[in-house]
Amino acid sequence: MSTIEKIKEVRSRSGVGMDACRKALEEAGDDVEKALFILQQKGAIKAADRAGRLATEGGVFTYVHGGGKIVAVVEINCETDFAAKSDDFKQFADLVLMQITAASPLALREQQVPLDRWEEQRLVFLAQIPVDAPQDRKDKILAGKYVKWCSEICLLEQEAVVTPGKTIDQLRTELVAKLGENVTIRRFIRWEMGEGLGK
Repeated sequence: MSTIEKIKEVRSRSGVGMDACRKALEEAGDDVEKALFILQQKGAIKAADRAGRLATEGGVFTYVHGGGKIVAVVEINCETDFAAKSDDFKQFADLVLMQITAASPLALREQQVPLDRWEEQRLVFLAQIPVDAPQDRKDKILAGKYVKWCSEICLLEQEAVVTPGKTIDQLRTELVAKLGENVTIRRFIRWEMGEGLGK
């Protein structure tokens, strides 16, 4: 199993962000079961356990920037109306809107990145790896580049612009622990005036 496949397995089984999964795997010497144990010890899986709970409350939040030049819209869900009205929930929504505006993510999570975009990027990455490198080394380099790329284009994996050192998903996990209920970012859009016109 390649390093990328191991990262994906740890992520699918734990519900934890890709970067945390990669770090746990490194700490575990590429052992999937040990990586899951490490994440459990750190409390990450406990928060991820709530991910299965239905979150149908929350709200749709908007932010207009630059005198109407950029608009960001995000739907964030939680389990109760009480949590949706809390200051913590609203502050998180504001933070996410600022992230979307400033960092212009391509997708919410890696599974939503279009396959053609991933294939284009994979070819770019392969061209950057020495041809004579051993296959296991190529796999590790490719996995590292893939995780870094996802951290740049996926909203949940991006480093928070207002809280450096933490990803949006880590901040979401902290909010889950604080509120005691599931919180999910369901979808978002970002429009910028003149985008795609090639001016």
